[in-house]
Amino acid sequence: MPDGLEIRDSAEGDFDAIEMLYPEAFPEENLLPLVRDLLKDPTITASLVGTIESRIAAHAIFTYCGVAGSSVKSALLGPLAVAPTWQRQGIGTALVRAGLQRVLNADVRLVCVLGDPAFYSRLGFARESSVEPPYRLPPEWDDAWQSQYLGDTRIPIAGKLSVPPQWLQPALWAP
Repeated sequence: MPDGLEIRDSAEGDFDAIEMLYPEAFPEENLLPLVRDLLKDPTITASLVGTIESRIAAHAIFTYCGVAGSSVKSALLGPLAVAPTWQRQGIGTALVRAGLQRVLNADVRLVCVLGDPAFYSRLGFARESSVEPPYRLPPEWDDAWQSQYLGDTRIPIAGKLSVPPQWLQPALWAP
């Protein structure tokens, strides 16, 4: 992890830098509409930035969700973006770990993510088969739908992830 990395909640003044980060990190995906919509309502998200020398090098959003038929608080991690010049240096890992602690402090007990199993498994995520994503995923993404229980709670949870309207776009869940 780079010296001088600071992780903090994002602030309104960070939005321009966050918007510049996503096209760099995901040149083939347009995640900006989702990110903008999520940042408009801070009551439904935990949004964190990783800064180095006061410049934003990474951003992660945890969206508060529920699971149909369960009272356990949950969250959806994503998107997570790290500037290309700062990738593979531990910044994404540090940001996710800080975010997991943040949502645990908000009584979240389950975090789901649709992402690279090689990366997220190192952070304690495992393939999820009991909690369904909002939309059916292509079979080649089966291993990418993952979750992690937080704290000491090990209550089995089953049902469909209930997400806010920003996430109810089928294109976000398909190749």
